[in-house]
Amino acid sequence: MKPIGTEPEALLNALDVSREGPSVVAIGGGHGLAQALQGIQQYAGRINAVVTVADDGGSSGRLAPALDIPPPGDIRKCLIALTPDDSVWRRLFEYRFITGDVEGHSLGNLIIAALSEIEGSFEAALHASERLLDAAGSVLPASPLHLQLEAIIDGETVSGQAKITRSRGAFTGLRVIPSDASASESALEAIAEADHIVVGPGSLFTSLMAVLVVPGITEAINRSDARLTYVANLYTQDGETLGMDAADHIEAMLHLTGMRPPGAIVANEYPVQVPPPLEPVHVDGEVIATYGVDLVEADLVDRRAEWPSHDPVRLGEVLGGFFSS
Repeated sequence: MKPIGTEPEALLNALDVSREGPSVVAIGGGHGLAQALQGIQQYAGRINAVVTVADDGGSSGRLAPALDIPPPGDIRKCLIALTPDDSVWRRLFEYRFITGDVEGHSLGNLIIAALSEIEGSFEAALHASERLLDAAGSVLPASPLHLQLEAIIDGETVSGQAKITRSRGAFTGLRVIPSDASASESALEAIAEADHIVVGPGSLFTSLMAVLVVPGITEAINRSDARLTYVANLYTQDGETLGMDAADHIEAMLHLTGMRPPGAIVANEYPVQVPPPLEPVHVDGEVIATYGVDLVEADLVDRRAEWPSHDPVRLGEVLGGFFSS
């Protein structure tokens, strides 16, 4: 891969592109999905992020049950990721209070919560937020409800995203509660119209699969003719994926969600240093091939990040390469 500038101004220039291109749906939540969305802007004509609504920690964990709305935190991060240009609104959405009654709350979360009441619905609040931020795409909740994630780990039931994140052991089940929850119609429509569906990077069980197990999401992906790509994490996550390699990640997704195998897995080939018990996600091309999945390896590490992260520009170039002539 040819060298790519990774200074902030280079990233902004790389994202200043024509809106011609494929319709892309990115699935997940948290920091990983935000990184992917920045890169996807390089080649997509239309972008929709379908984001988990099972987060129960931090500011989101306080707001969602109190106001009966989906948790806004991961959604806010994605809105900001789709807003490459600096603005007062972007700085407001990024601001977090450190003292007083609102200590720990993100102002962006509070704005989204307020707009939910003003506009009459959570999704209307997100559309209003997109306009305020001049976002390059849309962020869609996986479900219109605030869902609880429930996992079976080593035979025991563990409830709640935060607890699941900290739990070590073998996952043999994953679902959302209430069990009769349905996916957002807007999310299903976006998946049906997509040319490219990108899953990851992100926490395997509590971000990616927290979306995929929402009733209707996996079924929509399996009906779609879109190219399906999985972006592998750079390193394992203590509590969720400790000791798992890339093939284990794919096996868990297919087994626990019923999702069809991705056409390709995009994995990092640059050395990553993380403290034990964490380790870089190992990729065995021969094992990956047994799933009928193509392996695309590239240098995907952001040299500017304090902790190993995907470089949005590098990742976007690889993902866009699936559609280059």
